[in-house]
Amino acid sequence: MSDVKDFLANVEPIRRHREAAQLDAMFREITGWAPVLYKGGMLGYGRYDYTYTSGRTGSWLATGFAPRKAKLSIYIMPGYADFDAILARLGKHTKGKSCLYLNKLEDADMDVLAELIRAGLRDLASHWPVHAT
Repeated sequence: MSDVKDFLANVEPIRRHREAAQLDAMFREITGWAPVLYKGGMLGYGRYDYTYTSGRTGSWLATGFAPRKAKLSIYIMPGYADFDAILARLGKHTKGKSCLYLNKLEDADMDVLAELIRAGLRDLASHWPVHAT
């Protein structure tokens, strides 16, 4: 847990540092789980174990974020296919398959972001077992 604390303490620039602290508090409140620091500066809350039809297995973060210098990355697993109605109310953002990008946290409606995180966790749990961290 000290590596998470150290990571959050060293996020730069200062605006991103404040946003990371705000997101950490939000994710902890929503999930009830402590974060785990993943390679590449990603904070994960909960984890899921998966097995693909190929037989490949693994474990990955259930939800989380990365406070990148250019943008905030919010991770909703396994993706955003069914979340268009929520995303339409979120505010200014771009997205990838399982990643939401925000230039700054103030661009997003925080209540809608919380709704999206909860919806993503419910959707993930319908596909794979989700475990606390």
